[in-house]
Amino acid sequence: MKPAHTNPSRETLAGTVERVTFHNEENGFAVLKVKARGRRDLVTLVGHAAFISAGEFIHAVGVWLTDRTHGLQFKADTLKTTPPTTAEGIEKYLGSGMVRGIGPVLAKRIVGAFGEATFEIIEAAPEKLREVPGIGEFRAGKIAAGWAEQKAVRDIMIFLHSHGVGTSRAVRIFKTYGHDAIGVMTEDPYRLARDIKGIGFRTADAIAMKMGMTK
Repeated sequence: MKPAHTNPSRETLAGTVERVTFHNEENGFAVLKVKARGRRDLVTLVGHAAFISAGEFIHAVGVWLTDRTHGLQFKADTLKTTPPTTAEGIEKYLGSGMVRGIGPVLAKRIVGAFGEATFEIIEAAPEKLREVPGIGEFRAGKIAAGWAEQKAVRDIMIFLHSHGVGTSRAVRIFKTYGHDAIGVMTEDPYRLARDIKGIGFRTADAIAMKMGMTK
């Protein structure tokens, strides 16, 4: 066992996802190319995310490691994502297939019509999408439903992070309980230890404490 002082120190990395090189939907493992603040070249980041897309803004906490094959990488143990706010970022995000019913061509048209207000339109006034050539009533409804699903997943991940659950465990919890994840954790976080491989009683207990439950 190495002495503690040899451990690399944890750092924070913030930036925009330029490209998703690899993403395993089962366990959330992802390899990303990130345009990070204060760095000229793209950074390779490895971590876990339930969903991840080009264009998203990320905030990661982790360590720098040198991989024998792939060189310098940022290994994130916490990875938080935020939808993009610029028109360019929004187009990249929507065009990546993140929202069902939208591909690159349609993303360009939608952002061309609504610019930085695109997400607001999809969420609050999806009927306006029908002003875009190629979008009828059915497709507008499909896009609105896909967006609502993304938002629900994001809310669950934020809830899990706020209660001290790391991203890889958060992905496992979401994959196990889906949209019931918040309900399960609020009512009985000890179920995690029974239902999810890799989460033991001590972890479930720590989560329960964080949620204000008494021993």
